[in-house]
Amino acid sequence: MPFQQGSARTRQRTVLLVGIVVLLVTLILAVVLASVLTHGKLEVSPKMMKWKDRGTTKNLQEVILGRCYSYVMARYPELGDKDCLKIWESLKHAFVYKDPCNITSEDYQPLLEVASHPIPCNKSLFWSKTNDLAHRYTKSNQNFLTLEDTLLGYMADRVSWCGDPSAPGINYESCPKRSECESNPSSVFWKMASKMFAEAACGVVQVMLNGSVEAGAFRSSSIFGSIEIFNLNPDKVSAVHIWLMHDIGGPQSESCSGHSIKRLKSILEERNFTITCEDNYRPVQLLQCVHNPDHTDCRPCTNAT
Repeated sequence: MPFQQGSARTRQRTVLLVGIVVLLVTLILAVVLASVLTHGKLEVSPKMMKWKDRGTTKNLQEVILGRCYSYVMARYPELGDKDCLKIWESLKHAFVYKDPCNITSEDYQPLLEVASHPIPCNKSLFWSKTNDLAHRYTKSNQNFLTLEDTLLGYMADRVSWCGDPSAPGINYESCPKRSECESNPSSVFWKMASKMFAEAACGVVQVMLNGSVEAGAFRSSSIFGSIEIFNLNPDKVSAVHIWLMHDIGGPQSESCSGHSIKRLKSILEERNFTITCEDNYRPVQLLQCVHNPDHTDCRPCTNAT
């Protein structure tokens, strides 16, 4: 009898151990299966939309941080208290994992608050259809600043970014153009940055326009014509100086007495600004002639002593 009782207990222990082993194996298999299924969901998540514009700039974080540190440490050390990491985080949160056609001004508000800085009076230079010339001028003459010469504009100039609701939250392949959807990350950002730049202007402001554009130097649909001009503060801005530049060797489609310039002057006068306009502002024309010294348009420049 004692031997039989011992055998029964051994069988019971064996059954119990087998049951525990089976339970453990079941749990392990369940965990592995769950992991596989979860990974599979990430693999088969909806593909990102294919847009018409270039995708997010590669190594965007490094580009933004590098430009930020360069700006506040080397170019304008008086802005050294700016937190570049916080600026990057504010930009990232504005678009990552978000629908790139549903970006709002509220998304960028934290970024504008941490990256904004005062603009000295008499230094603001606005431009339209004179991108290259305006920035060549501000590089050679530190007395003027375009939007792209501010911290916000310097970091974002010629850089692209947009998000996507699915993983990894950033679309490196393509981003939407304004024609595809107006509330895209780039359009919303530049509209807000332009508005802030105009609001900060004080004293005399300059506007560089292109008189060789056939459609007219001033366009109501441009950022300057639709946003910046209406956010200049008449209580802070004393005068607006228009520099109407013509391409060297290009057509002179419009002068300061042209139709679109008259329309611009009318808008500014209604807002009580004092206005001047000068065809081919000489300091800028001299810069144009550096690249075209032998052209007939530059003879007055090269002969002047």
